[in-house]
Amino acid sequence: MRAVALSIVLVAAAAWSQAVAAEPAEQRPPAVPPEEYPIYDLVVRSKYLASGTRLVLIERLTIAPKDDDERQYLGREFLEGEEVFGGTLPTSLLNDFFVKLKAPSRLESKFGFGVPYRFFSKGVPEEPEVSLAPIPASRGPRRVQKAPKTVGVLQFSRVGFTPRKDQALVYVEEERPDGTGGGLLVRLRRFGKDWTIAGTEVLWVARSDEEIGQESP
Repeated sequence: MRAVALSIVLVAAAAWSQAVAAEPAEQRPPAVPPEEYPIYDLVVRSKYLASGTRLVLIERLTIAPKDDDERQYLGREFLEGEEVFGGTLPTSLLNDFFVKLKAPSRLESKFGFGVPYRFFSKGVPEEPEVSLAPIPASRGPRRVQKAPKTVGVLQFSRVGFTPRKDQALVYVEEERPDGTGGGLLVRLRRFGKDWTIAGTEVLWVARSDEEIGQESP
């Protein structure tokens, strides 16, 4: 049964790759600019990598909610009404973030968080190859975390910036095969050439029955 399932996935991946190859380049979503990848790298390293992480799965297209999308928490009305980050997000930062949410963009193999990664498209692997993100220069010991039992697929929004590019805002969500996961809105600040995470807001979380049971008294 496992062999049959694997064959189905590989056939679907091959068909997807052929479809992409046949698709005119001008019809594909635009590529995400290189300036946004350092933000993605920092978020992945800080929020998702653990000592036992061996592979990161990434959705190829960035998030672009539609009118009937369930992601109402990514609307301006919701974020401003809930006063995320204490209502201190600059208007210019929110404006750039929401403008970039209007249409999806295409991620490329430019990540540098130091762990192999693989692109997915709507839950289907694009190709059998795995890309290796360059290992970043060490800046002290990495915090040891317990590796998750299941590895989900990360999907990013585009990165919003202030005009001076001294602040950034990005949304990332993780969906795991067991139905658990969560969505994070991450605020960053730049000091010199380095970005740091200034705060994180959890917009949604899905827990398993086991996790809920462990939290019960």
